[in-house]
Amino acid sequence: MRSAGVRRFPLFRLFLPLEPHTMSARKLGLNLITVVAVAALSTGLWAWFNQPQEAPDWPEQISGYSYSPFRLNQSPQEALYPSEAEIRDDLALLSTQTDSIRTYSVDSILGDIPRLAEADGLRVTLGIWISNDLEANEAQIARGIEIARAQRNVVRVVVGNEALFREEVTVEQLIGYLDRVRTALKVPVTTAEQWHIWDKHPELGNHVDLIAAHVLPYWEFVPRADAVEFVLERARDMKRLFPKKPLLLAEVGWPSNGRTRGDAEADQAEQAIYLRTLVNTLNRNGYDYFVIEAFDQPWKAGEEGAVGAYWGVYNAERQPKFPFQGPVVEIPQWHLLASASVVLAMLALTLLLIDSSALRQRGRTFLTIVAFLVATMLVWIAYDYSQQYSDWFTITVGVLLALGAIGVMIVLLTEAHELAEAVWKRQRVRPFLPITADSAYRPKVSVHVPCYNEPPEMVKQTLNALARLDYPDFEVLVIDNNTKDPAVWQPIEAHCALLGPRFRFFHVAPLAGFKGGALNYALDRTAPDAEVIAVIDSDYCVEPDWLKHMVPHFADPKIAVVQSPQDYRDDHESLFKKLCYAEYKGFFHIGMVTRNERDAIIQHGTMTMTRAAVLRELKWAEWCITEDAELGLRVFEKGLSAAYFEQSYGKGLMPDTFIDFKKQRFRWAYGAIQIMKGHLRSLLLGKGTDLSSGQRYHFVAGWLPWIADGMNIFFTVGALMWSAAMIIVPNRVDPPLLIFAIPPLALFLFKLGKILFLYRRAVGVNLRDATAAAVAGLALSHTIAKAVLFGFVTRSIPFFRTPKMRSNHGLFKALAEAREEVFIMLLLWGAALGITLTQPHPGLDVAFWVGMLLVQSLPYLAALVMALLSSLPPEQKQEEEVTA
Repeated sequence: MRSAGVRRFPLFRLFLPLEPHTMSARKLGLNLITVVAVAALSTGLWAWFNQPQEAPDWPEQISGYSYSPFRLNQSPQEALYPSEAEIRDDLALLSTQTDSIRTYSVDSILGDIPRLAEADGLRVTLGIWISNDLEANEAQIARGIEIARAQRNVVRVVVGNEALFREEVTVEQLIGYLDRVRTALKVPVTTAEQWHIWDKHPELGNHVDLIAAHVLPYWEFVPRADAVEFVLERARDMKRLFPKKPLLLAEVGWPSNGRTRGDAEADQAEQAIYLRTLVNTLNRNGYDYFVIEAFDQPWKAGEEGAVGAYWGVYNAERQPKFPFQGPVVEIPQWHLLASASVVLAMLALTLLLIDSSALRQRGRTFLTIVAFLVATMLVWIAYDYSQQYSDWFTITVGVLLALGAIGVMIVLLTEAHELAEAVWKRQRVRPFLPITADSAYRPKVSVHVPCYNEPPEMVKQTLNALARLDYPDFEVLVIDNNTKDPAVWQPIEAHCALLGPRFRFFHVAPLAGFKGGALNYALDRTAPDAEVIAVIDSDYCVEPDWLKHMVPHFADPKIAVVQSPQDYRDDHESLFKKLCYAEYKGFFHIGMVTRNERDAIIQHGTMTMTRAAVLRELKWAEWCITEDAELGLRVFEKGLSAAYFEQSYGKGLMPDTFIDFKKQRFRWAYGAIQIMKGHLRSLLLGKGTDLSSGQRYHFVAGWLPWIADGMNIFFTVGALMWSAAMIIVPNRVDPPLLIFAIPPLALFLFKLGKILFLYRRAVGVNLRDATAAAVAGLALSHTIAKAVLFGFVTRSIPFFRTPKMRSNHGLFKALAEAREEVFIMLLLWGAALGITLTQPHPGLDVAFWVGMLLVQSLPYLAALVMALLSSLPPEQKQEEEVTA
């Protein structure tokens, strides 16, 4: 029996089973209704989030714009200035809305702005930049005085912009500059500072002709709804403090993008509603003001954090960022984004529901919801990133982010697919129940037991169990390779002789090829009339009816492999082993069951049987440290099939220490990457193989979560580096955009929820055991990640066995076994604490990033827990005596 794999059929048959006539019109209608309902809900959420909001129309004229002329890839810090033609275009555009602009510096071509503005009838408030560079200050003052004297449209001069706030000059120095410029000019002279600086230093009022105050509610955590009144209150404060001085609100504005500060959100809708409301209010009340600013200035991100780039009414391409009349919506293009979400979700759903005839309606509904959630998240991430200004660094990060986000979402979809098939499938498509009939096909079986440096008493128990097999014709070949100590292998040789002629023992040293080499050695010495070759590990005690029940499946000539699950008999020895056992159990009762439905199981090197003719042709691969799984894939590539049933027919021993638990999983993950590299063409392209699409899907999708663990290392390193920058320069480095953190966080939470839910539903364990499985699985994340990365950059590593029946060890050695994980965990905790202590005004984005760091530390904490548990003394030591 062989699965058809992935089949090709038109989209309109998406919800039909493989035999369309078996589905009633009612069920088909239910499927279509589900998709339409979820699509409508998705679109409705886009619409709800983008409900039109009312705001006054932009007036025909505003008091003025703060104007910096820099465009994309231009920056005063790098002396990259706009051309005169570009400035003329800007001024022509601004003259349609105002007759007044404010500048900030007279460097280079910036000093020509008053001359160029005169052609468009624009009055200029000339800025003289003051910093801690005293020589540059002198040059600025000299040229500023010269320009103000020469240009009649310069109506006032501002000496310094927030120089006191930045603490780059003293009050006395600034007063000296002001007095000099006032003496030299006839136009009004002032300095521009945030309103609270004027409140702190009222003596400045004696040295200026007017009060130029900045009032920016966003920086003060004021929500948009309260921001207009906040500006008016600060203006009244300034008038009370300086009743005889004219007031100029030198900067009023709101950013369209950036981090949330308290309840102050930076987005286009907030900017549009605030500015449209504010300028109308200020116009009615007769205030002079400058909207900061006319155009977005991407270069400011390096000075003020990411939000500094997004204060313009127009973007850097000189396009308006919001409508000047009519309703305001959060995302004007939301209809297009909603449509893209639906299309992307339908594509994902098409793949998820192929070959889904046995899936219940709940499972289809679940996959539909997940597909739409994933599609919506991807579209939102793409849109959000498209709103950022990019340079070579952000483009590189964006490409990596896009690849990472797509990869994460693919893994999430495959995880969801496995969950749906494990929980909501009506019936098994390929059940391989035990065959008990006396007349069933039962050819001769050769059982191979490879061992290397194994405890003799443990191997004796394994051999005694084999001697009790209820099967008419079998032999047992024990192959001990490279064990140096005769005291270890000679007792096993003697025990084989004691058990009779069915048992043959071979000790070979040296022997290359690791376990695969040993199995190939035994294969060459197998009885010629043996039609089936079984392999078990040297610690497995099998049930008497294992061969009797499972060998008859070879009566089907297409069946080349019959696999039974790995199981363990020492799960009650310690809490550590209880957690390990819970983690092991899931794969054989969930993953292998769903894979078997498409004839795509992973062959394991124990409790496995292979048709002898096939194995003699293919051999065990000695280049791969997971030779068992590699052999199974080659069997499928020949167009043959495998059978699996989850009933346990043999139990072995689990690793006794956390380091051995990690070594075993490292070998499995490393071997998986070896196999993917060696079979890349057949798995990805289907070239030169009889693999079905379903088999290719399961082999790739089944290992994707491990690859995701490997990629997560880079995310962790990046998160730590970014966090370090937030701690070192907290005023300049903002938390990363949420789109950097949401994909891996979503995948982590989904996988955790899947374990807790699926273990209870499909495996039948309680919440405590499901949690234990989650802890044990998380503890291996770092080990798997390392194995994946090593697998991609190396060709092979030495084979290492998993020791059994070792005694537990002390606390300090256990901690040493998890030293890498503990180190990274402490780094993540330190980063979270450092950000909490150093961020001057932690908001929701800071809290989210700190939470993400703590969640990211959970796998490393789980590793520490497992290491500590492995150091505890056993609760009870099972003494299993299996006699012949």
